Amino acid sequence: MDSMRGQEGIQMLLSAEQEAQQIVASARNMKLARLKQAKDESEREAAAYRSHLEQEYQTKVSENTGSSGWNVKRLDIDTEIKIQHLKDMNASISSDVVRMLLNRVTTVRN
Repeated sequence: MDSMRGQEGIQMLLSAEQEAQQIVASARNMKLARLKQAKDESEREAAAYRSHLEQEYQTKVSENTGSSGWNVKRLDIDTEIKIQHLKDMNASISSDVVRMLLNRVTTVRN
């Protein structure tokens, strides 16, 4: 009878051990599932953030490109105005410069 009680005790211990292993395995599987879910969620959030940053970058690039074209056109106009001003000044003083040079070249000093 003692051997039967011993056998029952051993069976109960084995049964409890198996149940504990099942509980641990279940908890491990649940933990892995939560980790996978957290990883997937963080990847989605990172992708959304990257997309948002890329969109902001493209917006800035398009804004600056548009401004750059406008600036180039404005600078071209300013340059043309300055070139015309220099040509006008040259035309107005070129006869004076030619006269002065001729005077210097033709004047003989003793």
